[in-house]
Amino acid sequence: MKEPTIERVEARAFRIPTDQPEADGTFRWDATTMVVVQLKSEGVTGLGYTYADTSAACLTKDKLADLIIGRNPCDIPACWDAMLGSLRNLGEAGIGMLAVSAIDVALWDLKARLLDLPLVDLIGNFRDRVPIYGSGGFTTYSIPQLQQQLAGWVTEGIPRVKMKTGSDPGQDAERVRYAREAIGSSAELFVDANGAYGRKQALHLANTFAEQGVTWFEEPVVHHDRQGLRQLRDRAPCGMEIAAGEYGFTTGYFQQMLHDGCVDVLQADASRCGITGFLKAAVLCEAYHLPLSSHCAPALHVHPCCSAEPVRHLEYFHDHARIEQMLFEGVPEPVGGNLLPDRSRRGMGLGLREEESRRYEL
Repeated sequence: MKEPTIERVEARAFRIPTDQPEADGTFRWDATTMVVVQLKSEGVTGLGYTYADTSAACLTKDKLADLIIGRNPCDIPACWDAMLGSLRNLGEAGIGMLAVSAIDVALWDLKARLLDLPLVDLIGNFRDRVPIYGSGGFTTYSIPQLQQQLAGWVTEGIPRVKMKTGSDPGQDAERVRYAREAIGSSAELFVDANGAYGRKQALHLANTFAEQGVTWFEEPVVHHDRQGLRQLRDRAPCGMEIAAGEYGFTTGYFQQMLHDGCVDVLQADASRCGITGFLKAAVLCEAYHLPLSSHCAPALHVHPCCSAEPVRHLEYFHDHARIEQMLFEGVPEPVGGNLLPDRSRRGMGLGLREEESRRYEL
């Protein structure tokens, strides 16, 4: 029987304006760029994507495509190894891994489609749905906007929500108080500083936030300050978990975070470390007996999160959820605070909306 081969690799970039200006503790933006990769084999198309710069699409077309064309799309580890090897002189992290991740996601999607399976059945099903938390609460939002968004998610049945802090530390305690007022006492409240605070400042605010029932403090200090994260984890109030890991591109990064005791919950983003890397991060979490939470790109993470045993929940990030619903068909909608994979569709179940997407193509 003839083996399937990857016949064609396409990479396209799309720039989608935000519905209003967005910011967190260390960054501001008014548009988001998505890079979509499509792999063709035996008349079947696999789809993958990442949130990156247009240079990730250029790298895919100019360097990485030739490494996988002609290969069997089922040989994902071999493709992964070849792509990582090609980044030696470019740097394994950053733009290189964003491009590799989009291709890796497309490979998993293509393999599942060739085998006529939903991706969750290909990887192996552990749960039939994954809990989500609503994520947004940008520092550019007014208090009424902040309250409306967070309370809206709770009303829709999402029992946990996350807001951004750090742009104006002097106002953060008040904003958190208003957020708690809006969502009531029963919903969980998460805070994400995106590394905006110093160590002592973060510890002080951790105690202040705990008074409003904050149970999750994400990147209280910059993610590469592993000693600082460990100190915050050791000294944060009882009932508050420290989370980080979204900037992990490599297995070594995740291993170091866990080995150094930096987090109570590890985060990983398959649009930055591929589905292959995400599943490796899950294995590490099992070894260290810690939970895993996916970062952003909700439609991409539904299937791997239903497969990986240590996963606690998935981030339903406002910016990305909006973009994915605009550009893709087959995007799952929240049901009772969960996302469910559509097991009637092959692969991830996503398809590019050609007419809509062309409006944003670069």
